[in-house]
Amino acid sequence: MDLKEYLETSAAQVDAALDGFLPSAKQRPAKIHEAMRYSLFAGGKRLRPVLALAAAEACGGEIELAMPAACAVELMHTYSLVHDDLPCMDDDDLRRGRPTCHKVFGEGMAVLTGDALLTEAFLILSETAPTARYPLSAFIAEFAITGGSTKLIGGQVLDLEGEGRELKKAELVRIHEAKTAALLTSSLRLGAMSANATPAKLDAVTDFGYHLGLAFQVIDDILDVTQTTEVLGKTAGKDEAVAKATYPAILGLDKARKEAARLTKKAMESLEPLGGKGSRLREIAAYLLDREY
Repeated sequence: MDLKEYLETSAAQVDAALDGFLPSAKQRPAKIHEAMRYSLFAGGKRLRPVLALAAAEACGGEIELAMPAACAVELMHTYSLVHDDLPCMDDDDLRRGRPTCHKVFGEGMAVLTGDALLTEAFLILSETAPTARYPLSAFIAEFAITGGSTKLIGGQVLDLEGEGRELKKAELVRIHEAKTAALLTSSLRLGAMSANATPAKLDAVTDFGYHLGLAFQVIDDILDVTQTTEVLGKTAGKDEAVAKATYPAILGLDKARKEAARLTKKAMESLEPLGGKGSRLREIAAYLLDREY
């Protein structure tokens, strides 16, 4: 199938799996389960779980075996968005074209929704089948490190500390190594691990994820200043309004676009050990470079 069909089909498979994993919206206490589902099924692209599934296939695995890890990653991602949108963080009213969780359910419930999504993510991940090279503890450690104080949370700390300051490019890269790149990389690694990837293949998808994650963030920063709120599904121009360091602000738009292309090229080159089986990942990288939202 072509890339568009692949992305749509994979996202639909992930949605079906997520629906099965999550408690019903009517299960008591109903409000928290309603809020979890509201945030999770708000129309996201499912990029991270799709990358996990694509990495599994590229390493000779099956999407069914990668699905628990893929779904766990999407819950971690959604939790991070719910918390990032809070008034004490990035303070945003829109996410994926809808009012953010705290605008609908209140700040306290939004905090608990993020907590519940992250906790549920570990429960889902626990259903991953161990492989010859990777016991279940390896999956859990990979996931916990990605979401912890040295990666996702640490990156958010650096992001908050950087607001209103003139950061150097190296400081900005460090923020997004810990945030965007870390979660994208872990998505790919978990998918590859579910396929019992060789060390060489795991290294390849790791390098791919690092460069793809940074490229993704550069494009995200560019879109924030070039697209509308309606197109993005979130408040456009927000970074500039709060004096947040971004790639266009530091490099300028033209150099930022060149940086995204450079990083994407590096990502594609990283897939050489996968041979032809890395073609789908290459297609996704090219698609993300040219995305408009």
